[in-house]
Amino acid sequence: MTTPTIVLVGHGMVGQHFLEALAERGVTGRARVVVLCEEPRPAYDRVQLTSYFSGRTPDDLSMVEDGFMARHGIELHLDDPAEHIDRAARTVTSRSGRTITYDTLVLATGSYPFVPPVPGRDAEGCFVYRTIEDLLAIEEYAKTSRTGVVVGGGLLGLEAAGALKGLGLDTHVVEFAPRLMPVQVDDGGGAALLRTIEGMGLTVHTGVGTQEIVADGPAVTGMKLSDGSTLATDLVVFSAGVRPRDQLARDTGLTVGERGGIVVDERCRTSDPDVYAIGECALASDGRVYGLVAPGYDMAKTVADVLADRTSDSAFTGADTSTKLKLLGVDVASFGDAHGTAEGCLDVVYSDSRSGVYKKLVVGADGTLLGGVLVGDADSYGMLRPLTGSVPPVPPEQLVLPAGAGAPVALGPSALPDEAVICSCHNVTKGEICAHTTLPEVKKCTKAGTGCGSCVKVIGQLLPQAADQGLCGCFSYTRSELYEIVRTLGLTSYAELLDSHGQEEARGGDGCETCKPAVGSILASLGNGYILDGEQGALQDTNDHFLANLQRNGSYSIVPRIPGGEITPEKLIVIGEVARDFGLYTKITGGQRIDMFGARVDQLPAIWTRLVDAGFESGHAYGKSLRTVKSCVGQTWCRYGVQDSVRMAIDLELRYRGLRAPHKLKSAVSGCARECAEAQSKDFGVIATANGWNLYVGGNGGATPRHADLLAQDLSDAELVRLIDRFLMFYIRTADRLERTSVWLERLEGGLDHLRDVVVHDSLGLCGELEAMMAGHVAGYRDEWAETLDDPDRLRRFVSFVNAPDAPDPSVRFVPERDQIKPDLTVLTLEGTLAR
Repeated sequence: MTTPTIVLVGHGMVGQHFLEALAERGVTGRARVVVLCEEPRPAYDRVQLTSYFSGRTPDDLSMVEDGFMARHGIELHLDDPAEHIDRAARTVTSRSGRTITYDTLVLATGSYPFVPPVPGRDAEGCFVYRTIEDLLAIEEYAKTSRTGVVVGGGLLGLEAAGALKGLGLDTHVVEFAPRLMPVQVDDGGGAALLRTIEGMGLTVHTGVGTQEIVADGPAVTGMKLSDGSTLATDLVVFSAGVRPRDQLARDTGLTVGERGGIVVDERCRTSDPDVYAIGECALASDGRVYGLVAPGYDMAKTVADVLADRTSDSAFTGADTSTKLKLLGVDVASFGDAHGTAEGCLDVVYSDSRSGVYKKLVVGADGTLLGGVLVGDADSYGMLRPLTGSVPPVPPEQLVLPAGAGAPVALGPSALPDEAVICSCHNVTKGEICAHTTLPEVKKCTKAGTGCGSCVKVIGQLLPQAADQGLCGCFSYTRSELYEIVRTLGLTSYAELLDSHGQEEARGGDGCETCKPAVGSILASLGNGYILDGEQGALQDTNDHFLANLQRNGSYSIVPRIPGGEITPEKLIVIGEVARDFGLYTKITGGQRIDMFGARVDQLPAIWTRLVDAGFESGHAYGKSLRTVKSCVGQTWCRYGVQDSVRMAIDLELRYRGLRAPHKLKSAVSGCARECAEAQSKDFGVIATANGWNLYVGGNGGATPRHADLLAQDLSDAELVRLIDRFLMFYIRTADRLERTSVWLERLEGGLDHLRDVVVHDSLGLCGELEAMMAGHVAGYRDEWAETLDDPDRLRRFVSFVNAPDAPDPSVRFVPERDQIKPDLTVLTLEGTLAR
């Protein structure tokens, strides 16, 4: 008997999955398998393509395990695509002239980017966004470009826009539809996504098309839009959708759909029973061309089943088109009937434009969950998608309300039935996942979590909770251990740390919302430059993105630093004039500062320009850093004072300003034992004595107040500063994420005695290093707002709407109260209300 030959044309994600399915079913052991690949490299993860710009290499993106081809006897021919099929002779001829006779031919040619047929589309500087080679070319061309335009506001278009932004280009997105991501989200979701993306400094043009690419000689210089406007640009990326690559099938006479796609039946057979088509090139029996990887995987397994056993009843009859992804740091998800096309369906909507969150569930008249859209907060996707098609065990409004807004305890994955599909990429159910105990085991045995990765969080919640005390699922190390790794190895990026020390299954990914801010804080603590430059900008918490505190109605507060609460009349006048001219609400805080509330994001630079000119600097009220060092008036004015508490408070605040830590830091200095500054309720507090200063640590107010502990007594100025230096750096070095000094001290093995041994008696020999690190912080401090105002590129992020920078945000409204303003609660109620 002769050995049958299977020829695979195309080696993308679906093609590689097909090869793995053949190997699993033993087909590669009894058949010759030949692969003709157009690209110069084996299959790679196209879903994670954009992660190349955040540090992943082409090798990191590879989906082919080392030795896989040789182990299974598969012949892979790179950079040698099929160019001709002779179905009568059953041969395939490649570009190099190689001719292969087949028994079974599988077409996995994928899709090609659609480029609108506009004049100038072939000009130098125009690219598509599909392959690693495309990215390499864009990266090189961007080195001499200033402005980029992405044609297309869908999934890949927004990823391309994020890549151009990351390359330093002023970036525009042009989308012909009236909203971004028109296939996945509805108008409400598109509006929430638009608001957030524009807030990141991208300019979005919706409802307009590209009419012409303008070129000066061979190179692109601009783009004419259908509304008559023109954009000046050096670089254009076309990402306006894809089309099935079916030309090879057309040329050989196979049946194709009216709008493209190789027609296949439920077993993925074409009009020729010896030729199959899978993935984006195939028009399935339900009349759809699926542009997602999960349906392609299902097709690949169907064909592998058929080839392993010709009597197999395996069939592809359709697939789940749910998607969850993170675009420019924004969670976006859609599932089921997201647009509510079913007759008689109802919408359950929660919208909060302040935080960019939009959630909509589509519910049938009988209470069945039909689908939904999630923007800005997609944590519930892993629960909601498996519930689609069933009546949820709780009212639907409880599934979209945020914590603290009337929602009961969240419904957990344990409430799902065993048959609920958790991983749609590989069609893995809850029951199959619960048969295992660890995430690596689940991934190895079921492949769940190895596709798009959106199910990993739910999988983790279903598995037995291990004793792993790691920071999160991405790292098995604690925050303090990660701090030591970053410090010792001199790492300067999150991606570098994740790829070198992350959990195996997390490496090469995007991380999570737990570890990214924590690592961002570590990098900032170790002096990694301006907080919003490069990768660091994407790691920060909400407030840090605009160097201001976000308030409940979407406005921001301005908090200048007033060291020790001491301020000149001239500076008081400036604060008053700024508050008056911008219509801000003013309040004297408990930390001896003046807060100004009600600023729109686009007003922040103008306000800070006046404040910086008057000698103010950022009060860091938005950061996990030192807030204030409060003081009484001390011996200068008070008849009971024994030391100059104001001077000491000012010295300490100026020394530790901008110091990034696991949690916010507060301090106070009292001039005598009467304790008017309340120093013993602070993270570090100082009380004057007749012989010097007493230092207290580990106190806090709040919901669980703690009295600070006395660390050392009767210290000189120099001794006090030295001990505080050591204490703060030891805390930053060893505390957990978001752990206040009070909690850290109680958790610290040996407690106060151990802390005293370390920072007073130098039992670990660390004090010299801790002091040097603090000296480095003091020497390297730069006021973030002063740096921002000096850089036009950094200032671009401070607009409510990028395409209308002078337009006020209509959702930020106020009403008068006691001769000032307060947020318009009517607006908040309407925007945060559940509509059904």
